[in-house]
Amino acid sequence: MRYFLSLTILVNFLVNYLQAAPTPQVQVGADLLFTKEYVHLLKNKRIGLITNHTAVNSQMKSTASLLQSHAKQYDFTLAALFAPEHGITGSAHAAEFIKDEKDSAGIPIFSLHGATRRPTDKMLAQLDLLLYDIQDIGSRSYTYITTLFYVMEEAAKRQIPVIVLDRPNPINGRVIDGPLLEEKWRSIVGYINVPYCHGMTVGELARYFNDQSKVGCQLEVIPMRGWHRNMTFQDTGLPWIPTSPYIPEATTAYYYPVTGILGELQIVNTGIGYTLPFKVLGAPWIDAKIFAHHLNSQKFPGVYFEPFYYRPFYGRFANEECKGVIIIITNHLIYKPVSTQYLLIGILKSLYPKEFKEALANSQDRKAMFCKVNGTDKVYQIIKEEKNIVWKLRSFHEKERKAFAHQRKKYLISSYAED
Repeated sequence: MRYFLSLTILVNFLVNYLQAAPTPQVQVGADLLFTKEYVHLLKNKRIGLITNHTAVNSQMKSTASLLQSHAKQYDFTLAALFAPEHGITGSAHAAEFIKDEKDSAGIPIFSLHGATRRPTDKMLAQLDLLLYDIQDIGSRSYTYITTLFYVMEEAAKRQIPVIVLDRPNPINGRVIDGPLLEEKWRSIVGYINVPYCHGMTVGELARYFNDQSKVGCQLEVIPMRGWHRNMTFQDTGLPWIPTSPYIPEATTAYYYPVTGILGELQIVNTGIGYTLPFKVLGAPWIDAKIFAHHLNSQKFPGVYFEPFYYRPFYGRFANEECKGVIIIITNHLIYKPVSTQYLLIGILKSLYPKEFKEALANSQDRKAMFCKVNGTDKVYQIIKEEKNIVWKLRSFHEKERKAFAHQRKKYLISSYAED
């Protein structure tokens, strides 16, 4: 009797759980690839797939496995896989050298974050079509999109078509913030001349890059269905797969552009080495209550700063008590992540000029990376040379950001209009 009672309780729990689980209201590009509208693009093709562990459809089936299972039915071959930073499984650390390998079916996995960052003649020689399917996080310095741009350039040279399977910008499609990229600072952490937060999907970025940079790639974007520009990732109902070791949740993508750039200088701890990556900021020499008060007095849109105390397990100030703030986003549609980050820098320098100067002097080896991620050296020049920097950091990129908001319009996918 107890067995059947327990079984009944378990069955009821599972039924209730499955009923409560949200049904995805958004279909990603991978959901639509094998529909009548697009599957003909694959016929008789030897396909290379640029992908990683994040490439799953709304039913949690990987794009690679879907291609393998449909290959015979639609007369194509999955001939190669290409891995970005963090590798095909996403387990490698940032900037770690990724080696070529083979998957369990013997398909070659070529690394695009190892001996080369671009696909070579040897890698592309036997391919007729390239597919790209990787979840991005909406910030320019995240290297997955640079890998896409490298692929597009190399494919254009060899007249190989590229299909991008579109996915949501997890922040949303409206937030535009931060400086544009200057040509001399182009690198793997910034290759396209857009603001740090651009409010575009991967497919829209591909369209923008192809036209603005005159790449000449034979580009096709398979858009999502049901996605709108004002959606956060939680609104989509889609499962979130951690995109890299320090982006465990979709919400982390909102905070990455709020503290990630400052983290390059190692002046403070930004939650790396703690359980809240990019959501907290602290150092032993900060007064948490005073810091939070000065930040909140600026009345920045969509954010609130709460005093916070924590002890990082590793990384900057490991095992030391850090005092600072936990960042709370109150409105995802109006917050300005990069401008908020520059506010943090400005208030830090104004309250703690001595500690800030010493920390900056000790981070000279990180200066180049800081400038690459910003896409400009103007930020570094301001924080090093100016005294009252809050307003200057807040305003210097405003004009170009507004110009971009107008320029990007023709590359936006019309079905993604705000709901």
